[in-house]
Amino acid sequence: MPKKQNNLYQKWFAKADEDDLSASFILKEQHGSPSTVCFLSQQIAEKYLKGLLVFADRSFPKIHDLVAIATTIEVFLPSMKEVKEDLTFLNGYYVQTRYPGDFPEFHWGDAKDAYKAAQNVKQWVLKEISKDSMNS
Repeated sequence: MPKKQNNLYQKWFAKADEDDLSASFILKEQHGSPSTVCFLSQQIAEKYLKGLLVFADRSFPKIHDLVAIATTIEVFLPSMKEVKEDLTFLNGYYVQTRYPGDFPEFHWGDAKDAYKAAQNVKQWVLKEISKDSMNS
């Protein structure tokens, strides 16, 4: 994976970390909405994946579908399959948490599961970036 020379990927990670900070606070205090944690968890994963694509000098679709983004990554990083289940799980939280309608009520257990999945994605991305940095 070619290493991106500028730090735009780090800006993606910083934005994801802002979401991470907010989600972890809401989750710890359980003051706020579990659906917000679910949404922020999806956003953490999305921003880390897009940051990885920027790091790899790849373009990415301007979409929120984590599975579609993962398919783009899987072309050059087959290890993407390690977090595909987490991405599939998080994928629905972009729409379900944003719009009222026929969606389920979210609970703190949902928020904890979503946050854990986002952390798995984050750690996978950081591991892949670290591997590539050592090989450059």
